Amino acid sequence: MSYLLKVEQWLDEVVIGLNLCPFAAKPRRNEQIRIAVYETDSLEALLEGIYQEIKRLDDTPACDLDTSLVVCPNLLQDFDEYNQFLDMVEALISQCGKEGIYQVASFHPDYCFYGAAPDDAENLTNRAPYPIFHLIREDSMEKVLAHYPDPDAIPERNIEKMNALTDEEIRRLFPYLISKN
Repeated sequence: MSYLLKVEQWLDEVVIGLNLCPFAAKPRRNEQIRIAVYETDSLEALLEGIYQEIKRLDDTPACDLDTSLVVCPNLLQDFDEYNQFLDMVEALISQCGKEGIYQVASFHPDYCFYGAAPDDAENLTNRAPYPIFHLIREDSMEKVLAHYPDPDAIPERNIEKMNALTDEEIRRLFPYLISKN
């Protein structure tokens, strides 16, 4: 299965299917989510690709392109290295003068929240088949959050969902984690 298909499956079955992000279904249905796979093995080329995605968002109305998922299947397999690169992505957003316009959400096969054990179920909320940088328009988030009841409860609700998954459901939804062991 191609990189793109695996990310689409994760997006559809995990993020949208489990309603981890209650705001993802509509832009997915409206084809406003770009999944950009960068197969490079160069961090510099990846950072340039992320810059190009920011420019694409700048140049495209939100009604046509609301958000971008930048997938890097050949780089940043180590979660600590991924986190260090995430700092570079945030610095890029700042250097481009785009703070307050875009934010980045992070997903990784080995995602581990600070203070959590690596095998804690809560980490599944941010585990994806490959390292992914999600470029989000802040004004789009503000609009959907204004109409969503109790958005602060989303993380806790998602943790409860992950803890309630059976081993069979985890194997089905996260096959890329199982194959690593």
